[in-house]
This record gives sequence, C-alpha cells and structure tokens, in this order.
Amino acid sequence: MNRLSALSAVALLLLLAACAVPGAPQPPSLGIPRSVQDLEARRKGDRVMLAWTPPAETTDATRITQPGVARVCRLADARATTCAEVAGEVTADHWAAGAGRAEFTDRIPAETQRATPTGFRYYAVETLNARGQSAGLSNRARVPLAPTLEPPGDLRATVGAEGITLTWTGHLHQHEEPEMRHRYRLYRRSPGGADAVIAEFLLTATPEARIVDRSFDWEKTYQYHLAVVTVLPREGETAVEVEGEDSATVEVVAHDIFPPAAPTGLQAVASASGEQRFVDLTWAANTETDLAGYHLYRSDPTPAGTGAAGEFLPPRRITTELVKAPAFRDDQVEAGKTYRYSVTAVDLRGNESPKSEETEEAAPE
Repeated sequence: MNRLSALSAVALLLLLAACAVPGAPQPPSLGIPRSVQDLEARRKGDRVMLAWTPPAETTDATRITQPGVARVCRLADARATTCAEVAGEVTADHWAAGAGRAEFTDRIPAETQRATPTGFRYYAVETLNARGQSAGLSNRARVPLAPTLEPPGDLRATVGAEGITLTWTGHLHQHEEPEMRHRYRLYRRSPGGADAVIAEFLLTATPEARIVDRSFDWEKTYQYHLAVVTVLPREGETAVEVEGEDSATVEVVAHDIFPPAAPTGLQAVASASGEQRFVDLTWAANTETDLAGYHLYRSDPTPAGTGAAGEFLPPRRITTELVKAPAFRDDQVEAGKTYRYSVTAVDLRGNESPKSEETEEAAPE
C-alpha cells in the first residue's frame, strides 16, 4: 500500500468513528405548565366568574402531554406568592391544551360581604402537571366584596301609545355604608339579539318605580330584566361597581293598535277662479314619529227637497290616497253650497285617529 492510500484509509476510519459518537445528553422535560397570564374575574351577585386560557406548553417549551389540574386560589392580598386557600380545582379534561377558555365560579358568602363591604378579594390560578408541580401563580384578579341588593320581584311591562311602560316595586332602603350608592340597570333583548342596557337611574325612596321605553320598533317581541348595581366611589380611581342578580324576565309583543291623535286647528277658505270653485283646508301638523299621512272627510248638504235647510249628509272620505302635508284643496265643490269638513291622521301601520273638529265653508256664488 502506498503512502497516499494509507492516509486515505486512516481518514475514513476517523470519519466513521466521529459519526458514532453520541451528542451531549439532554435532560428530560419536567412537564411543568407555563403559568397563566390572562386570568379574568367578573362579579355578579354573590358569584365570581373566573376565566383563563390554559397553557399549551411547558416551561421548557415542549407541548403538554400529561396535564394535571388547575387550582383556583383565594389570596390574602395581591402580593401573596402562595395559594393561601384553594377555592376549587378544574380537572385536566377542561383545561388541556386546545380546550379554549377554562372557567370556574366561586361564591362570596353574604357574611363576608357584610363584614368587609369596601374590601376586595384576590384570585390566582396555579396549573399543575401530573406530578403536582407548577410554575407558580398566575396574574392576580381582583373583585370587590361590596354587598348587592336583590332584584325587583314584580317587574311588569305594558304596551301603550307612548311606548312600553315598565313598572316594579322599588327598594325602600339601601345599605348602611354611607359612601355606597345604588342604581337600577334595565336590560332589553331584541329578537335574535343580545342583552343591551337601555337605561340606568338611581334608586328612589318611592315604592313604585316606572320607566317608559320609546326606543323600540313596533311589531317586534322584546324581553326585559332588571338588576340593582352597587356603586362604591373611590377617591382618585374609577368607581367600583357590582351588579346584583337579574330579575325575572318579562316578554312583551309591541303590537301597535294605537292611532295618532286627532288633528287640530282645521280651517277652510273658499276661493274661485273663473268658473272653478275651491275650498282650501289647512290644519296643525301631527308630531307622531310614525305618522304616514292624513285623510279628509266631507259632509255634503242634503239635496233639495230631501231635508231641512242646513242639514248635511253623513261624512264621506274624499281622499283616495294619504295626504302627506297638512293642507288639501277640494276642487269638487259647487257654487253657493256649504260643506262641512274634518280630517284624520293615519300611522304607518294603518291606525287611523278620530276625526278632528269639523269646520264649514261655503263655495262662492
């Protein structure tokens, strides 16, 4: 073997030996879930609704394959670093990666609310692996402990010409804390829609409370409910609000059977142009938002020989289509005859008002 061949053989052996050497050993993943960073808390009555996004990876950036439980903690204060009191646990099948938002509901006893009405409770979540290990507590979520009032138990809704009137028996007292205030919050749900706040107003000392909803559409079905909100002003900060439980829901069909008001101020003025005779009529415009127009009615004098002078036939409508403006010219009159007029208002659903007061006018000779 010549020198060149020998060197080539040695190089090949070294290359094969290098390929067989294993890399540096990697420690196994501890499988500890990352800590939650988006815990949210919402208070409603004595319930605290908590929600968060379950972690999908461990602290060493591997996918979680064996999740444990999510432990919901009540904390002594916002600075606590350990779980002072376990409120409950959410099992792995509810918070495994890809499961969406995890949820848990806690309750604040009435005695706790009364004992510290201006205080707060803090929550955190600790996600564990199958061996009970965690990366620590999540972000903190704060909820006020302010007590709430019960909702009205007799909410009623009636439909009238002015709108949908809601009435209930109001609270005659408030909490003893002088800085606390309370107000009603009225919700409405339209067909296929979500609850929307349509009014908020302070509690009064009167036993009967009442509000009229005018911001609706006729011929639709609506649902209403009430809650009482406790408001705790805080100096230099946004006021704290806690909404109480909802009242029972009332449903109402906004069916419009209510006509506009009868027009007023009807006046008639006769005129002539050559052989043509006219009676021009004007009246005060109606102010209803759903007004569609007006109809004119006329009573003709009784034909000669069929009744006493000055008597009139029953009124008949002389408009075939709705008159949009509060004015009309009657050009179907005869010289020398006296006519009696009235006008009605009609809404978009065809409800017609009573007739206005009548007025008389004689066509010129």
